[in-house]
Amino acid sequence: MAGEMSRTVEITRVYHFSAAHQLANPALPAADNAALYGACHRPHGHNYYLEVTVAGAPDARTGMAVDLEALDGHVQQRVLDQVDHAKLEEVTTLAGVITTGESLARAFWRTLAPGLPTGRLSRITVVETAKNRFEYRGEDA
Repeated sequence: MAGEMSRTVEITRVYHFSAAHQLANPALPAADNAALYGACHRPHGHNYYLEVTVAGAPDARTGMAVDLEALDGHVQQRVLDQVDHAKLEEVTTLAGVITTGESLARAFWRTLAPGLPTGRLSRITVVETAKNRFEYRGEDA
C-alpha cells in the first residue's frame, strides 16, 4: 500500500470563467442580507479561476496519470458551460446554493466527482479575487 501511494501524483488544471452573483440568504430580509454580506449583497461579478486537482498513478504505458483532454471535457460540460457569463443564482446545478466561494467549491465538487473520466478528485479551488481562495477536499476530507 505504501509503495502504491508513493506512485500517486496530483495534477491540477486551471480553468477560467466570468460570472455575476449576489450574496443573499433567501430566508433573511433584505436589510439582514445587507448587514451580513455588506457590499457583496448587491449584484456584482468576478473573473473566477477554478482549479481542479485530480490524483492517480501514472500509467505504465503512457507515463500519464490523467487524461487531460477527458478531464477538460468533463469540466467544460459539467461546470464551465453552465456558469460562464451567467448569473450564478440562475444556474440549475447551483439551485439553493448561497454563492459564496466556499459554497461554490462544494457545489463544483458534487458536480464534478460523479462520472469523473480519469483519476480521483482530490481538491477543488475557487479563486474569486486576488485575496480570496476557497479550497474543498470532499465529503471525507
